[in-house]
Amino acid sequence: MDIGMLDAAGQAFVAMMEPSRLLFLFAGVLLGLVIGIIPGVGGVAGMALLLPFTFGMDAYAAFAFLLGLGAVTSTSDTIPAVLFGVPGTSASQATVIDGHAMAVRGEAGRALSAAYVSSLLGGLFGALLLGLTIPALRPIILYLGSPELLACAVFGISMVAVLSGSAPLRGLAAAGIGILLSMIGGDPQTGTLRWTMDSLYLYDGLPLLPVALGIFALPELCDLAIRRTAIADKTRYNLRAGMAHGARDAFRNWWLVLRCGGLGAAIGAIPGLGSAVVDWFAYGHAIRTVPDAATTFGKGDVRGVIAPEAANNAKEGGALVPTIAFGVPGSASMAILLGAFLIHGLQPGPRMLTEHLDVTYAMVWSIALANILGAGLCFLFSGWFAKLATLRYTLILPAVLSVLYVGAFQGSRDWGDLYALLFFGVLGWTMKQLRWPRPPLILGFVLGAIIERYMFISVARYDFDWLTRPVVVVLLALSAIGLARPLIGEAVARHRATRTGPLLGRPTLRPSDLIYAVLLVTVGGLLIQAGGWEFEARMVPVVVGWVTLAALALGLLNQIFRRSLAMPAAGGGRGRETIHMDLKADHAALGTRRVLARAGLFFGWLVAFMASMAAIGLMPTAVLFVVAYMRLEAREPWRLVLPQAVVLIAFIYAVFDRFLAIPWPATLLGRLVPALKVIPSI
Repeated sequence: MDIGMLDAAGQAFVAMMEPSRLLFLFAGVLLGLVIGIIPGVGGVAGMALLLPFTFGMDAYAAFAFLLGLGAVTSTSDTIPAVLFGVPGTSASQATVIDGHAMAVRGEAGRALSAAYVSSLLGGLFGALLLGLTIPALRPIILYLGSPELLACAVFGISMVAVLSGSAPLRGLAAAGIGILLSMIGGDPQTGTLRWTMDSLYLYDGLPLLPVALGIFALPELCDLAIRRTAIADKTRYNLRAGMAHGARDAFRNWWLVLRCGGLGAAIGAIPGLGSAVVDWFAYGHAIRTVPDAATTFGKGDVRGVIAPEAANNAKEGGALVPTIAFGVPGSASMAILLGAFLIHGLQPGPRMLTEHLDVTYAMVWSIALANILGAGLCFLFSGWFAKLATLRYTLILPAVLSVLYVGAFQGSRDWGDLYALLFFGVLGWTMKQLRWPRPPLILGFVLGAIIERYMFISVARYDFDWLTRPVVVVLLALSAIGLARPLIGEAVARHRATRTGPLLGRPTLRPSDLIYAVLLVTVGGLLIQAGGWEFEARMVPVVVGWVTLAALALGLLNQIFRRSLAMPAAGGGRGRETIHMDLKADHAALGTRRVLARAGLFFGWLVAFMASMAAIGLMPTAVLFVVAYMRLEAREPWRLVLPQAVVLIAFIYAVFDRFLAIPWPATLLGRLVPALKVIPSI
């Protein structure tokens, strides 16, 4: 860093220290923290709504306000992820696995504290990398074309080998199903409608929000309703001890924090990948590099919280690089930030690194200061949040479910979002009970459309010469090794087990094998439909479909013929025998019949919620749902029921109706009685 850059950084710091600009930064941080806690809203919606308020500000204050909000949503989204297993934003999906397991174990305060400190350190490291490497990264980003971006996305898919734990074939099949789901809707090349079932909702494809919330959030809430207890029966640490322990965990794993912070910044700088995958990349990296991860990750290992939290806070610094240097947004929130550039007469590009270098470094300082403020505020209150884990399930479930429904409705603000939430909730719960890994499905869903888009661009521009580019060769080789390694390890283990015994065991069938048959028929039906599409529209879906079919068929044969054999751990180690990269369902004491009955009751409540919403609107339904659930499930006293109903309806009205101005769907009562249309959500 030369003298001129140091001078610009110093000027920017002095400018940011003005009280009025610090006040705008603080206001943005507060709003970002609130938005991060609410599932489904995210920083993009907040930045879009607040962009018009920056018209009267100077450039320093405007970027401080917007970046203060955007930088901390991935700090506070840890709260619902850890406490309820509900990802506040897509960037906290991986945190759910070990964070919620820690909360169930009575270590919510420790998990939250470790998350905030690692978020702070990761965010500061990402801002530092941004400040030091802006000039050096310019030629690197210029070199990255569609082939390199495609190879990065394929490398991301290879993460399923890690995220599948002890079930590589199931993970590969789940990832394939996720990719196929991402291709629902109009094909961007030919306009062919793929697997839309003549539904207008599916013409633009499935939105991420209801899919992610259904796969990860509803199953955890369903299991809470099945257990009918608090999230944690007791806390292992008192308030101060838990917070101190979590902070020490983050500092003790400082090298993991720095590695994942650098990884998050690097992924954030790649346009198109975004926040939905950065936490999975970091989680997969931690599994590969932490020595005893095989026996501890997925069961409440604090390092499984530290890694994704350090990465997702560092990504904002990385996403600023292509935004500033080329005007190419590194994420959706950076696309909103480009609007602020235009408002204040700034042109992204080389001039931001020369004439307006002070403004560029003001953004760096904004991200750094926002992370300090955000982590500090969350650390201050996280001990009190942790106490929510000890409350009875009837005191927290109805409010969380109501907000979850509103959050899912943010996907495309269509009734289809709620149907998708319910469908993927049932699917996610079934996968969890049968020990099918859910992370590969989400990773495939996020990266599927990216892979298809960059593949068409690469082939159109370079034919097949793109396969010979050095970065592409390296990344594809690493991807092949990553996918093949667990399969080869399992094959070696099978060979060792059958060397002195029968090659195949006795064929045994279980009811759980039925899911293979259902998926085989479903994927086969999708392939038959794809046969009538144009070549460009069916090429990728057909390839992915056949790979998925092969994984399902091999997995089914493996279950039927190998189950009765005594098998060593894949890869030869004992730890690999038990690793499962997902939350586990523990209902053995209740019995299958009771578990299914309570799960059916839970999803019945959700169906009733939707029916009532269609009839009278969401906000009246939220009140009725809270009252009915608390009274019928546990006979909670009215002195607890009524205040919660009033606070919830006031919160939904203020945040979603007034602030976010959500266009609520029409209701049956509103059609029958036109005069009632003046009432919000009716």
